[in-house]
Amino acid sequence: MTLWGGRFSERPDDILWEFTTSETDRRLLLVDVRGSLAHVRMLGAVGLLTESETATLVGGLETILNEASAGRFAFRVSDEDVHSAVERRLFEIAGDVAGKLHTGRSRNDQVVLDLRVYLTEAGRDRIGQIEALAAVLVEKAEEAGEIVVPAYTHMQRAQAVPLAHHLLAYVWMLLRDADRFAGALDRIAVSPLGAGAAGGSSLPLDPVLPAEELGFGEVFENSLDAVASRDFVAEYTFCCAQTMAHLSRFAEELVLWTTKEFGWVEFADRHSTGSSALPQKKNPDTAEHVRGRTARLIGQVAAVLALQKGLPLAYNSDLQEDKEIVFNADDTLAGALNAVAPLVQGAVFRSPPIGGWIGALDLAEVLVRRGISFREAHEAVGHLIRDAEGREPGDITPEELEKAHPAFVPSDLGRLDAVDSVRARSSPGGGSFDSVRQQIERLRRRLG
Repeated sequence: MTLWGGRFSERPDDILWEFTTSETDRRLLLVDVRGSLAHVRMLGAVGLLTESETATLVGGLETILNEASAGRFAFRVSDEDVHSAVERRLFEIAGDVAGKLHTGRSRNDQVVLDLRVYLTEAGRDRIGQIEALAAVLVEKAEEAGEIVVPAYTHMQRAQAVPLAHHLLAYVWMLLRDADRFAGALDRIAVSPLGAGAAGGSSLPLDPVLPAEELGFGEVFENSLDAVASRDFVAEYTFCCAQTMAHLSRFAEELVLWTTKEFGWVEFADRHSTGSSALPQKKNPDTAEHVRGRTARLIGQVAAVLALQKGLPLAYNSDLQEDKEIVFNADDTLAGALNAVAPLVQGAVFRSPPIGGWIGALDLAEVLVRRGISFREAHEAVGHLIRDAEGREPGDITPEELEKAHPAFVPSDLGRLDAVDSVRARSSPGGGSFDSVRQQIERLRRRLG
């Protein structure tokens, strides 16, 4: 069934039909019916439907809603899209009065409404998943206790930090992701119903009534903008991509940490895969898939922006492509969050050996506390490291330390120890055990 055809004398060509129709929008079935229910009740409230017509249409749509909820709604090959499928089924249930369902409405404002309702609900689910993963990471950070690892800059060992501090860095990223989704949902929750095809209607529609029924706090201000704009789709896709980018960074580190070279973490067997050729392998496939699928999401942000860039107002069929993009982005993120949470929950984190000059900055700061300028202190420790090339800090003699700078005393060599370095740290938000405890307290309050 199509929602058009009166001015045509031929049926659509099979090639046209195959090329221009898609099953992608079938997932909008439930929200499409709910939107139609809100629309019908509005039509009854403003007098465009009689009480009897309203009751018949509401009853028919509720039957369809029940069928859809139970998975019993049957699409047909002849259904052009989800909207025509619903109207076709309504004719089967309610008869000719179903022809009044589309009064004062176009597929243009209908599909935007469906998308906005769908993404509002999907976005709330993603926020829940993001916060659930954040909670798992907080638990793991607390379990990590005083495990100390090297932080890296330029992939070179920089400073010793608690492993918990490293894990919590991703929690803060994830919570910003959740906030981004929440902000996007505020902008998505604007009802376009009543905008019609492009310029509204001569009928006495009341856009506020369906908006309130569907839980939208606002209605459109400009009908052209309402049906033509897809910035909300782009923003939602970006929120998915940014969250995936954070997951991908974490996944990259997890892949590194599982190697024998790092040895910081081991995943449970149930969350790992093996090799068809190498019996010894235990592969972090979940993390690798997250990293790989992020590339697709980044491309989808570019795709949804490119989709909009050359379109004149108002609606153009190009915009049918937006659903496949945003649905895929949302599905990818949902799947990744669903997979990473149990992966982390079942992981065992270990304390790696930390050698080298991980406490070099601490040693320089000893001199700063004694009134030496940081530039002079930096140079002195640099000379010490250069002269000790190939040796560990524990091999340095007091004489070598004094030669590097006369303000040093032999006990200062203890500041090169990784755990002592962390314990001595005091700057707010830094990688200290106290900072970790404070972060966990704040995060637990935020996550409830």
